[in-house]
Amino acid sequence: MTATFIIRDGLASDLSACLALDHTYETDYVWQMSLTPEGGGWQVLFKKERLPRTLQTAYDASEHRLRATVPPDHCFLVAGERDSDVLYGYLSMRYEPSRRVGWIQDVMVDRAYRRAGVASRLMRVARTWAIERGITRLMVETQTRNVPSIGFCTALGFAFCGYNDRYLDQQDIAVFFGQSLGQSAR
Repeated sequence: MTATFIIRDGLASDLSACLALDHTYETDYVWQMSLTPEGGGWQVLFKKERLPRTLQTAYDASEHRLRATVPPDHCFLVAGERDSDVLYGYLSMRYEPSRRVGWIQDVMVDRAYRRAGVASRLMRVARTWAIERGITRLMVETQTRNVPSIGFCTALGFAFCGYNDRYLDQQDIAVFFGQSLGQSAR
C-alpha cells in the first residue's frame, strides 16, 4: 500500500463504498466476562481467554449508524487514495454536547490496508476534530470478541471504563474505552 493516503470528511455518497470494504477480522482470543454475586454486590471480571481455534468474524457495519454521523455536528471521516475514489477505511463519531463527549462508534480499515497506520491517522484527525469543538472526552465502543480492536484502543492510551451486555444488536457484550482530551472546561 502506498503511504500517500488522505483523510477527509466523509459524504453520504461514500456510504456504499464504506460498507463494501472488507470488514472481516480474525482473533485467537476473546474477553470473557463473568458476573458473580458477592457480599450484597456484584463482582464483574473480564479475562482475556484463548479460543480453541481462530475465530473468523466480521465487524457489524451499519448504514444507519454511519448515515447518522454525516451531518455537520458529528464526525464521519474516510481514508483513501489521494486522486481516486478508492477508500481504505472510515471512522464515525457522534458528538454528545450535553456531556461534551465524542462517541467513536466505528473505526474500520479494509483488510488489505490494515497495519499501515490508517486507523491511527483516522483517530488523530478525529481527536483534532473533537478538540476544535470543545469535546473533553473520547469514548470508543467495541465488542468483547474484537480483541484486535481492544488492543488498538489500549495502544492509543484509551482506558477500559465500562461495559453493557444489552447494547449491541448481535447480543455481543459492548466494552467501552475512554480518554480525556486534557483540556479545561469552556
